[in-house]
Amino acid sequence: MTMKKILEMRAKREDARLKAMAVLSKSEAEDRFLTEDEQKEIDKYENEIRSWDESINRAEKLLAIEPEERSVETPEVKATPSKTEEKRFTSFGEQLLAAYRAAMPGGHVDERLSTRAAMGLNETTPSDGGFLVQQDFVTELLKRTYETGILASKVKKIPISTNANGLKINAVDEESRANGSRWGGVQTYWEGEADELTASKPKFRQMELSLKKLTGLCYATDELLQDAAALEAVIRQAFAEEFGFKIDDAILAGTGEGEPLGILNSGAAVTVATEKDQTDIITVENLIKMWNRLWSRSRGNAVWYINQELEPYLYTLKVGDKPVYIPAGGLSEKPYGTLFGRPVVPLEQCSAAGDVGDIILADVGQYLLIDKGGVKAASSIHVRFLYDESVFRFIYRVDGKPIWNKPLAPYKGSASVSPFVTLAKRNA
Repeated sequence: MTMKKILEMRAKREDARLKAMAVLSKSEAEDRFLTEDEQKEIDKYENEIRSWDESINRAEKLLAIEPEERSVETPEVKATPSKTEEKRFTSFGEQLLAAYRAAMPGGHVDERLSTRAAMGLNETTPSDGGFLVQQDFVTELLKRTYETGILASKVKKIPISTNANGLKINAVDEESRANGSRWGGVQTYWEGEADELTASKPKFRQMELSLKKLTGLCYATDELLQDAAALEAVIRQAFAEEFGFKIDDAILAGTGEGEPLGILNSGAAVTVATEKDQTDIITVENLIKMWNRLWSRSRGNAVWYINQELEPYLYTLKVGDKPVYIPAGGLSEKPYGTLFGRPVVPLEQCSAAGDVGDIILADVGQYLLIDKGGVKAASSIHVRFLYDESVFRFIYRVDGKPIWNKPLAPYKGSASVSPFVTLAKRNA
C-alpha cells in the first residue's frame, strides 16, 4: 500500500461527496424537498463515502506499521473548500452540540452557526432566537415528520417561497351540481333547449392560508449531550414523531386560530344522523349511510379513520349473513382491515368513542397544507437551561385547511355529499 493509492481513494471519496452536495444544492436552490429518487441517490453516495472511509482508514493503519516500504513522504493533498463548505456541519448532532455550547454562559458561537443566526437577532445571544437548521438536515427532518404523520402524509402539500408568509389561491365556489351551479355558474345547452342562451361564467372564492408557528421542545440530559450521534438520533425521532402527531391532530380537529383549520371544524364535512332510537355505539346502517354521502370521486382514495375502541364493534356488523368489516390478513390479504373495500386505520387523534369524529370517512387529498420548508426561515434550534436539563426548541411554520368549504348538493336528489363524512354523536 502506497500513499499514492490512499490519495486516489480520497479523491474518489471527495468525488462522491461533491455529487451528493450537488443534489442537495439543487433542491435548496429550487426551495423544495428532496424527491424520492434524489433521496435514494444521496443514500447511495453516503454509502459510498462510508465505504471509502473504511478503506482509507484500513490503508493508513497498514501504511503506519510498514514505514520501511515508504520512501519520500508525499504531503496530503486536500481540496480547498469553498466559503460555503467551510461553514457546513458534517452532522445534525454536531450542529446541535454547537448550539448547546453557544447557549452556555460565556459560550463560544461556532463560525458555522454565525451564518445561521436568525435574521435580526444578536448572534452572540442565541437564547434570543436561535439558529437556522442547516438545509440538508432540515430536509431530512421534515421528510421524517411527514412520514410519521398518518394524515399529513396524504394531504395535498404546497411549499411556499422564502419571501412569502402565506398563500392566496382561487377555488371554485361550487355549492350544487344543479344546472347553472356547476363550477359556480357555468351552464351549457343542447341545441333547441333555449331560444336565447344565457351567459354564464365560473364563480370563484379565495382561499387564504397564513403560516402558523408550531413550536416543539426537546429536553436533553447532560449524558446525552456527550454523544453527538446519540443526540442526533433522539432529536430526529422526537422531532419527527411529535410534529407529525400535532400536524395530524390539526388536520383533523384544528380550530383555525393559531393553527390549521381541521376537517371537523371547517364546515366542509357531512355529518350523518344516527338511527331512530339507536342504542348501539355504531350500526351497519350508520356505515352504509356514511359511504352513501361520500363524494363519488373520492371513493377510490378515501380511508376510514377510527378511534381504536370502535374496532371490536366492527367485527359484529353484517349485511344479511355477510360481514361488513374484513379484518387484516385472512380474506383481505392486506395489512389493514377494510370497510366497503377501503382501509380502516386506527388514528389516535380521532374523538372518543361515541363523539363526532370517532369515525370519519375522508379523502385527505382534498386537504391543502402549506409550509415554509426552506432553511432560511423554516426551522430554528434554540437552546436554554431549565433546572439541570438543556432544552432544544424547534419552530416549524405551516398552515392548512380543506379545499372544500361546504358540502355539495347533488345534481339530482337532496342528500349533500363531501370528501369528508362523519357520524353524529351517539349516547351509547
